[in-house]
Amino acid sequence: MCTDDEHGAEHGMGRRALLVTGAATALTLTTMSFAGAADSADGAQSTKTLKGTLPPGAPDFVYLPVEVPRGVREIKVSYTYTKATVPAGTQNNALDIGIFDERGTALGGKGFRGWSGGARTEFFIRADDATPGYIPGPVRAGTWHIALGPYTVAPDGLPYEVTVTLTHGEPGTTPKPVYPPQRARGRGRAWYRGDCHLHSWHSDGRRTPQEIGALARAAGLDFINTSDHNTHSSQAHWADVAGDDLLVMLGEEVTTRNGHVVALGVDPDTFVDWRYRARDNRWAKYADHIRRAGGLVVPAHPHATCVGCGWKFGFGEADVVEVWNGAYTPDDEISLADWDNTLVSYARSRGSGNGGGRAGGWLPAMGNSDAHRDPDRVGGPQTVVLADDLTRDAIQAGLKAGRSYVAEFASVEVSFTATGGKGKVAGLGERLRVDADTPVTVTLDVKGAPGCTLHIVTDQGTLFTSAPLPDSGAGSASWHTTPSYAAYVRAEVRHAPAVPGLPGALTAFTNPIFLGD
Repeated sequence: MCTDDEHGAEHGMGRRALLVTGAATALTLTTMSFAGAADSADGAQSTKTLKGTLPPGAPDFVYLPVEVPRGVREIKVSYTYTKATVPAGTQNNALDIGIFDERGTALGGKGFRGWSGGARTEFFIRADDATPGYIPGPVRAGTWHIALGPYTVAPDGLPYEVTVTLTHGEPGTTPKPVYPPQRARGRGRAWYRGDCHLHSWHSDGRRTPQEIGALARAAGLDFINTSDHNTHSSQAHWADVAGDDLLVMLGEEVTTRNGHVVALGVDPDTFVDWRYRARDNRWAKYADHIRRAGGLVVPAHPHATCVGCGWKFGFGEADVVEVWNGAYTPDDEISLADWDNTLVSYARSRGSGNGGGRAGGWLPAMGNSDAHRDPDRVGGPQTVVLADDLTRDAIQAGLKAGRSYVAEFASVEVSFTATGGKGKVAGLGERLRVDADTPVTVTLDVKGAPGCTLHIVTDQGTLFTSAPLPDSGAGSASWHTTPSYAAYVRAEVRHAPAVPGLPGALTAFTNPIFLGD
């Protein structure tokens, strides 16, 4: 084994370069070269280490070029960094990692080979296998790039160390990926339950795909969507999880520095790049990439309080928005109110192209668990969608049309309709087309929500609240209005308030029914 310690390679500006690349402004470090190790004996290893400190204000991505010679079977990378002592309220050091192969680091290019963020301290890539989060394939000769992502940097800088080990030998064979089918055995047109924001050990989750599948079935789900952070490596590991009773759609949680978005139901082997901010004006291109790959664009937890988690790109490219994320918290309540404002905007500007979603349309809502590890509950919450069948296309169509509601548990069932005129009826996501002064009856039926209250919400706010439901958890409510009084109606089912004067946590909520021509 040969070892070369490259100390101080980027202390000061002397041995580093600040470049404008396809991934916006990026810092490129001194190249780590293994040229002298070409044609080493089978099984021989070559190791090099780079140490340095990134300053506050470092670019979002720092690239370490690695010259890989011919005859390499495996590349292994490990890294460490130092946590600082910082005052209360000051962000400490956090450093993410990933890698691009000899095809380069261009945005949306072919060179991506994996990303683990801050979830792992080491990874390997071979032709026949790779660490979860990384893509198996040959380790070809050329300039690879280790991507470092200084998520936050303490005032005194971020000291780090990266070690690269190359193992020489024959490359082996890359297995052909097998992907889950795009349909399961459904019940025809019916209500299907799903969770479309889940994390496995291919990013920062702690569960295998098989464990997630078992939990999804136990939660009464009919469909799930894979959504590991900034990698599509898991997509080839769900075929044996899917079955006649469980549709597994493929996706990614595109995790930028200005918010996260779920690519929901994309074609197999689809990778969506994340190396941009709202100010870079690149988001529309990648939203279009998701849709061209057959997916839906779903901004996630738009008012989450973690660094970089709040959604800053606007909703003009969104197909659906994730309003409820995991256990119900104040940021979900803010997301719910913000989403309701988009409905008001759509009702006010209908026909002018200034609605809340794409092409001026209204923006449907959904809810997902964002489950990572125990005790995160898969299916908590879950989106219940009226779809023509249990297929990718049918589920996506139902979500995009807003024919859905969100429930805390599989035991919670909601029916919400509006009737008026000569026998006209509208359900979730639909419009009851009657004149402005036509009497309209809104009916809400709920099961599985003991002690909860029923609420009917319009563009004016909450206009009806029921008494708490009995221990059976079942109850109904009717409310009368006209389209001139209520532009839309939607339903909420809430627990008793934990704090007097504040709303209780949601048990369920529906997409709206619009009223009037």
